[in-house]
Amino acid sequence: MMSWTARIGAAIVATLIVVGLFAPWIAPFEEGHRDVANPLSLPSEDHSLGTSEDGTDVLSALCHGARVALVVGFATVALSVFIGTLIGLVSGYAGGWLDEALMRLTEVFLSFPGFLLALLIVFALGEATMLGVILALNVTGWAGYARLVRGQVLTVKKREFVVAAKAMGASPMRIIRVHLLPNVFGPVTVQATFGIAGAILAEASLSFLGVGPQDVTSWGALLDEGAVLFLKTPYLALLSGGALFLTVLGINLLGDALRDRLDPRSL
Repeated sequence: MMSWTARIGAAIVATLIVVGLFAPWIAPFEEGHRDVANPLSLPSEDHSLGTSEDGTDVLSALCHGARVALVVGFATVALSVFIGTLIGLVSGYAGGWLDEALMRLTEVFLSFPGFLLALLIVFALGEATMLGVILALNVTGWAGYARLVRGQVLTVKKREFVVAAKAMGASPMRIIRVHLLPNVFGPVTVQATFGIAGAILAEASLSFLGVGPQDVTSWGALLDEGAVLFLKTPYLALLSGGALFLTVLGINLLGDALRDRLDPRSL
């Protein structure tokens, strides 16, 4: 049975997914719409959460920002997991010089401060797009998964069922697919859950610094605007910061629940 914290986390994540997927229909106004006649207006009948400095409806911005957070979070982690799992499986199973070379490469990327490197890459690209941010976050994002998967493979490949499969002539691809992948699924899923929260925070931080995606609405950009105008319109920063806080909190609560469920030591 799920704990109450897990239920809260699942409810928050489910809300994020629903709002992100159906943002064009949930948001009162389409993305990019501006009521230039009513900038920085307080909550009213037309704008239930007020407007920003350029007349953007805040509720609409929060809804469209949820979609950006959803896409960046899941896409970044999906690509990182794919690359990291592939490298980790090959490295752990092959061993020898290939393992040594791949792990040295992984350690090189782990030695870089991931956010700072992503910031430099996005800054070098000029006007960043959502795809550019996702790729920039993946430059170092895969390395942690590669090391995790390799460690799991080194343990699992010594077990009796893997040794027996080798003795019976099973191909390396079959051993990896049937015996190794299912055993690395749990730890990777747990780390990926926390990785989604990290990717959402990283994108929001880039947007807060003014180098995030320029072609979409981001909670980080709204938070930046709210921070500048905090004394005049504190609701901008409070609403965008609150949405970001609740999202990361919900994902982390869900990640804790998954760790308790999928951790072999808790079974």
